[in-house]
Amino acid sequence: MTRSEILEAIHAVLRDHMQHSHLEAFAPEARLNEDLYLDSVLMLHLFLNLEMEFGLPAPDEVIAGEGFSTVADLVELLAADGECSDASAAVASQPSEGVHGEDYIDIKVHCFVSCVCAALKQSPGIDHRPFYFGVWDADFAISDRWGLLYHAPSISHDFFRDWYRRLYGVEVVEWYDPGRSKQDNLLVLLHLLERRRSTEYVMVMLDMYHLPERENKFNQNPFPHYLMLETTDDPAIWRVLDPDFRWEGQIEKDRVVNAILQPTVGGGYVFDRAQIREPRDADLKAYFEACFRPDRNALIEGTRLIIRAHAAGQDGTTLGELATALRELPVISIRKYAYEHGFAFFWRALKLPDSEFQIWCDEIDDLAQSFKTLHYAVLKLSQTQNRDLLRDVETSLDRLDALEHRIKRRLSAVFDLWCAQRSLTDFPRSERMRAMA
Repeated sequence: MTRSEILEAIHAVLRDHMQHSHLEAFAPEARLNEDLYLDSVLMLHLFLNLEMEFGLPAPDEVIAGEGFSTVADLVELLAADGECSDASAAVASQPSEGVHGEDYIDIKVHCFVSCVCAALKQSPGIDHRPFYFGVWDADFAISDRWGLLYHAPSISHDFFRDWYRRLYGVEVVEWYDPGRSKQDNLLVLLHLLERRRSTEYVMVMLDMYHLPERENKFNQNPFPHYLMLETTDDPAIWRVLDPDFRWEGQIEKDRVVNAILQPTVGGGYVFDRAQIREPRDADLKAYFEACFRPDRNALIEGTRLIIRAHAAGQDGTTLGELATALRELPVISIRKYAYEHGFAFFWRALKLPDSEFQIWCDEIDDLAQSFKTLHYAVLKLSQTQNRDLLRDVETSLDRLDALEHRIKRRLSAVFDLWCAQRSLTDFPRSERMRAMA
């Protein structure tokens, strides 16, 4: 197909097959997320329809990659039939000091953790990376209809709050009371903001779907999300700090309040970084052990259960509903990048070679990106209801499981080395050398 034909095919899929409601801005220069509101899941639907309706398959590296932002970028990648891998390699090869430098790239994969870690990063001498130990296998839920959920009443942040207090000496106080009305909770929030100290952080959950001026990379509806607020000199404007999306700026107070008052969300905390202290090594060891699950990969297990339940028609589910059931998989699978913080913390402490760290970063990236490829296969299975595709999906899950176990084994080995360095465990020299091999 020519580039103009590919452009028209993209438009036709969005208009006729996906009934997309944001096509007024469609043009080669239109940004896929910000202008056309295409999140990662809708992009997979776009790729699937281009393949099935126009015989235009997207290479795996396009499905998994993030090397395009506009319609024109996407046209070029599809026209080049997967040659985008060269462009992503060029981005990855940009000069860097590596894991031991101060320009080490930060990871943002969990809104609650990103908020509390923002305070740690403002505290001299405190390394925020260990707190991400709890993210790569953080809780999720499975609904009664076998749907994957990153936000549910059964999911609590108490685990993180308890460990934040034990590690850093800071009490994360829950100011939001679900027993009160929305308006009463809003009054509490207004009071906290008016009396906020310079070292204090006021967190609130809101529905990001109702802040269209803000980036919503997953375009979820609803999209529960924690961020932090401050007042400004203008009573009608609030300052918004969103560490998870690396954004801060000013938004009209009424718009923020509207997003807070949505019935789909509810939650809020307050804490003060003035209380932060450096964690003890023994507590860091205990936290890692409380978070680390060496023998199971919960997200892969849960995804497999959901797929098998729909394939078997359990509780009246069908393969056709599988796409909806796993819609939130990208929001949860991105947490796997937290492994990088685990490796980085131990690598820096042990002064291990940056070259091996980069190898493990590539493995972690492969894990996270392969979840996208799996998600694409799941969407194809759901749309076609071709049961012959189940075998390929199961094979993908097996590969993901093996890859994550490999990552965990190496992380466990460097954790043991770190414990031995700090005399936190009996770890014979022969075992240390074997772990390094």
